[in-house]
Amino acid sequence: MNEKFIISCSPHIRGNNSTAVVMRDVLIALLPALLASVWLFGMRALMLTLVCAAFAVGSEYVFQKASGRPITVNDYSAAVTGVILAFNLPSTLPYWMAALGSVIAIVVVKQLFGGLGRNFANPAITARIVLLVSFAGPMTTWAVPKPVSPDFITGATPLGMMASGNVGALPSLSQMFLGIRGGSLGETCSAALLLGLAYLLYRKVITWHIPAAFVGTVAVLTAVLGENPLYHVLSGGLLLGAVFMATDYTTSPFTDKGKLIFGAGCGILTVIIRVFGNYPEGVSFAILLMNILCPHIDNWTRNKALGGNY
Repeated sequence: MNEKFIISCSPHIRGNNSTAVVMRDVLIALLPALLASVWLFGMRALMLTLVCAAFAVGSEYVFQKASGRPITVNDYSAAVTGVILAFNLPSTLPYWMAALGSVIAIVVVKQLFGGLGRNFANPAITARIVLLVSFAGPMTTWAVPKPVSPDFITGATPLGMMASGNVGALPSLSQMFLGIRGGSLGETCSAALLLGLAYLLYRKVITWHIPAAFVGTVAVLTAVLGENPLYHVLSGGLLLGAVFMATDYTTSPFTDKGKLIFGAGCGILTVIIRVFGNYPEGVSFAILLMNILCPHIDNWTRNKALGGNY
């Protein structure tokens, strides 16, 4: 017999999806939010996204070439990281800052830890937090969407308005749903993000557990604390984080039970930061903290093997 057998430890999972197919589906799911950002903030939103994606792919290629590692830019994972990072940035951010963020995400957070599947934290989230700490002014200067005004002006986000007690200036819920509010370029249009969620669920790229637990926890806790849950769900980067960042394969739990715990933990931390902290948004910090706890959640919730005694 000339057949070759591959021997490896369980679990033995086979499927038709490759990394490239999964990442391609994520890019497709991100497309509605990208189109919405161009409608809301103009062509600069598209240019900023292209800069982030280009520097993410380019830095991965250069690093792998220089270190003698296999080139993996064809799996689209670097492009996904660049696009998601861009969606977490104000459309007014200088291009060089966005490019620096992409290099940090790919080289420092992803490649220095061994590449795809070995990073302990979501690269886009970590890079956003580094940019926020390093360039607080530009990272918190929010453009008012063009459907509101023909001029390119800046204004507060709904979370900032709620934190300051200026609830009378809040946009309507319909405006919030369509993205006619201040915020990062890819997080404002809830309708577009929900379209992306529906596509990812249809393609079985993600499951419902993390998004439902994340958003549901925020809604319930804010209602209990006397806040408006709908505004909290539609504000900030909650939907973007719950759909596209908290569900990252590498930095989220494997089991369904673990995913529910992970999503609920993200929701609890988000509410604590938003309601009791000095910073009006908490999604990125919450996901990063839960990324660190992910290995422990996996250990707590791992399935018992048939015949196992642990």
